[in-house]
Amino acid sequence: MSALGWPQDDAWMTVLRRLPPARTDANRHISSHYQANEPAIFDDDEDLDPQHETAEGNTSTQDAGDVNSVRTVEVFTYTEVSAVPKSVSYDNFTILIHLKAPLTSGRQNRNWNHAESPQSSQDSRAPVDLVTVLDVSGSMSGTKLALLKRAMGFVIQNLGPSDRLSVIAFSSTARRHFPLRRMTETGKLEALQAVNSLVSSGGTNIAEGLRKGFKVVVDRKWKNPVCSIILLSDGQDTYTISGTSMTRPQADYKSLLPTSIHRNGSSGFRIPVHAFGFGSDHDAASMHSISEISGGTFSFIEAEGVIQDAFAQCIGGLLSVVVQELQVKVESLHPRLEIGSIQAGSYKSSIMANAIMGFVDVGDLYAEEERDFLVTVNIPVDGTSDEMSLLKVSCTYRDPMTKGMMTLEEASQVKIQRPEITGTRVVSMEVEKQRNRLRAAEAMTEARAAAENGDLARAVSVLESCGKALSETASTRAGDRLCIALCAELKEMQERMASRRVYETSGRAYILSGLSSHSWQRATARGDSTDSTNLMQAYQTPSMADMVTQSQTMVFGTPSSQRKLRQTMSFPAARPRPR
Repeated sequence: MSALGWPQDDAWMTVLRRLPPARTDANRHISSHYQANEPAIFDDDEDLDPQHETAEGNTSTQDAGDVNSVRTVEVFTYTEVSAVPKSVSYDNFTILIHLKAPLTSGRQNRNWNHAESPQSSQDSRAPVDLVTVLDVSGSMSGTKLALLKRAMGFVIQNLGPSDRLSVIAFSSTARRHFPLRRMTETGKLEALQAVNSLVSSGGTNIAEGLRKGFKVVVDRKWKNPVCSIILLSDGQDTYTISGTSMTRPQADYKSLLPTSIHRNGSSGFRIPVHAFGFGSDHDAASMHSISEISGGTFSFIEAEGVIQDAFAQCIGGLLSVVVQELQVKVESLHPRLEIGSIQAGSYKSSIMANAIMGFVDVGDLYAEEERDFLVTVNIPVDGTSDEMSLLKVSCTYRDPMTKGMMTLEEASQVKIQRPEITGTRVVSMEVEKQRNRLRAAEAMTEARAAAENGDLARAVSVLESCGKALSETASTRAGDRLCIALCAELKEMQERMASRRVYETSGRAYILSGLSSHSWQRATARGDSTDSTNLMQAYQTPSMADMVTQSQTMVFGTPSSQRKLRQTMSFPAARPRPR
C-alpha cells in the first residue's frame, strides 16, 4: 500500500510515478509548490490557446434568426387556462415562461464518449478558467485527502488544452499551489504533481482560501469565456468568521467577494462559487451563503466515496456552457394589462414602475439546461375581441464561442381566448408543476427556519403538510416525475429532522443543498448519494449525466469500484410544445 492508502498498482499512482521533475524555467511561473514565494500579483496566468482567443471587446449584435447555428435559446410559454370570459377580470393570472438552452455541436456528434479525449470536443464549447479552493486541514487526513486527490485527478483528466486550472489549498493559511495554466498534456502532468504534493495539517481558514481564489480570478491577465471557482471544505472556519452556523449572516462572507463578481454586482452577472460541504462537520450555512452570494450552487457530500461523482457533475456543466449573460424581458401587449409579479427563485428580477415591463437576469446556461419562471398579470375586462394578446417575451444573451450578443426579439407572444362564456376551468399541467416546485421550496425555507429556532416538530409538520398537498395535485396523480420526486425529497427531509443531532449532522446540509438546487434550478449533489431509491437529482443535464457516468465507470482508464451515485433523473421532464 502507498502512504496514501492506495494500492501501489493503482492507475493514479502509475501516472504519478511517471511525472517529470518540476520545471525550472526562470521565465515562467509554474507552481508555488516549485517556488519559494508566491508573486504579489497573480498575473502570471498562461496565455490563452490562440485557437480560442478572441480580441477583447470584439463583439457584435445580430438577429438570432440570421445565424446558421443551432445555438439558439428556445422559449415556450404556457397560460394558466386557455380562455377567460370577456366580461370577467382575472387578477394574478399565471403565465409560465420556459427556456431551454441549445445543444453543443460536440454533443450532437457524440459528446464525451469514453473513447473520445476531452480535446476532441474542445472546439464545440467555450474554454473554462477553473480555480479550485481545497481544504487540506488536519481533519482531511487519510482517506479524505486521498479521495480528494483522486477526484482532482478526474477533473484534470477531463479538462481540455484550452481550459486553464489553478489550485489553491488552505488550512490555517492558504497557498496557491498551481497557477492558472492551460491543461495541455504537460500542464496536466504538472497539475497532478501539484495536487499530489498536498498534505493535511492545521485548522480551517475558509475565508483565506477564498480570498486567494478570488485573487487568482481578479489578477489574471487573460480571461477564458467561462470562469468558476470550486470550493470544498469538511470543517468550520476556525479563523476568520465568528458566530455559529445557525446565526451567521450572509454579509460576513459577502465582504470577501470582489464587487466585480457579486451576483448582483455592477454587471448584473457573476463568477459563481460552487461550494461542496464534505462530511458531517462542515459549516453548511456558511458554504450555502458563499454559493448563494456568488450565484453558485451548494452540494452536500455525505459519503466520502462519491466526492469524485459530485465534482464530475459540476464540471460536466461547466464544460458545456452555451449561453452567457442571458436576460429575459417581458412586455405587456395590452394597454390595461399590468404585470403583478415574477417568481424567479434566486435570479434577480425586476418590474418597471408602470408595471408594463419586467426583466429576469439568468446569466449562464449549460447545454440543454432548462429554466422556468412564473409571471402573474392582472387581466382586465375586455369585450372588444375574441382573442387577447397578453405578453411579449424576448431575450438577449452572449454566445461564449463567438462572444457575439444574440437577440431574440419575438421569442414568444402569449395570447388567450376571450369568449362570451367558457366551459370547465382546467389549469395547465405545466403551470401546476412549477407551482408545486415553488410551493415545495417555500416549505423547505419555512421548515429550515423552524428547525434553526429549535422547533423540529413544526419543521416536520410543514414538510409533511406540503408533501400531502402536492400528492393530491393533478400533476402528481398523473405520475409527473418532478412532482413525485418533490414528494420523496420532502419525506427525506422529514427523516433528517428526526432529532437535533440528526439535523445538525446532516439535515441542515441536506435541506440547504435542496434549496440551492431549486432556487437556481441547477443540479446539486445531495446526501450520501448512494441510495438508488431516491429519485431527486433534479435539473441534471445530459452533459452532466454523461460526466457522472464516466466518473462511475472509469478511473484513469480502469474500472472503478462499486461507488455509485444515486439514480439520476432530469427535470423538468420533456414537455410538448404549446399549441
